[in-house]
Amino acid sequence: MVMKTSEESRPTERAAGATTPWPAEIKLRAAGVDFYYGGRQALHSINLEVPTGRITALIGPSGCGKTTFLRILNRMYETVPRARPEGEVLLDGEDIFSLDVVNLRRRVGMVFQKPNPFPKSIFENIAYGLHINGIGGKGTLAEAVEKSLRRAALWEEVKDQLHKSAYALSGGQQQRLCIARALAVEPEVLLLDEPCSALDPIATAKIEDLLFHLKDICTMVIVTHNMQQAARAADYTGFFLMGRLIEFNKTAVIFKTPARKETEDYITGRFG
Repeated sequence: MVMKTSEESRPTERAAGATTPWPAEIKLRAAGVDFYYGGRQALHSINLEVPTGRITALIGPSGCGKTTFLRILNRMYETVPRARPEGEVLLDGEDIFSLDVVNLRRRVGMVFQKPNPFPKSIFENIAYGLHINGIGGKGTLAEAVEKSLRRAALWEEVKDQLHKSAYALSGGQQQRLCIARALAVEPEVLLLDEPCSALDPIATAKIEDLLFHLKDICTMVIVTHNMQQAARAADYTGFFLMGRLIEFNKTAVIFKTPARKETEDYITGRFG
């Protein structure tokens, strides 16, 4: 990949010389990332550092590049013909474009906008990734499935129906099942693309509470159009507009004292 050097979208907190220190540990670092769908450029020189053990939210109007950037982080774009990134993305200092893609997607899991359980039982949904990664034995699988469901705050609701179809669950339960499935292989990073957009407020609150508790075991990056959700759940927030990272800072700063007028206009509902 071609390394870019533009400082255009470095985190505002550093650029502004804020007194609060930037987190010492950075899990993901994007430097000069451009992205193309064929001849159309979708992202322009994205520089972004994702702190370890925190929730980073990406906000911005539809079509501004948030989901495209998210899909770069575990190379989901490779399923799209003629899609290609330029620049550098490091995971714990390793170039993700040089890693084995199966190993990368084990380390960087993804949960999509709509719940997408497999047409299998609740148990087999969780066990699927474990089978692929060579974790066998009935006892081992059962323990791993229970552990994942507990982490996703779903165990008490489904422990007596593990062999029923996942489709029998409610929408909110299905989304937590998908999170549990992603957690089963012990990812270091969890990417979430509008995970609550199809859920009611009660289910949304459960997902947000779950994300808060998951910070102890993995780093999370969430794309959301819900400003209140970003303000409630995220430690850091990045604002995307027309394929560029306009501003990145602690969430409280972004929502209370943004440095850029475009950011203020968006979060106050003047556009988008």
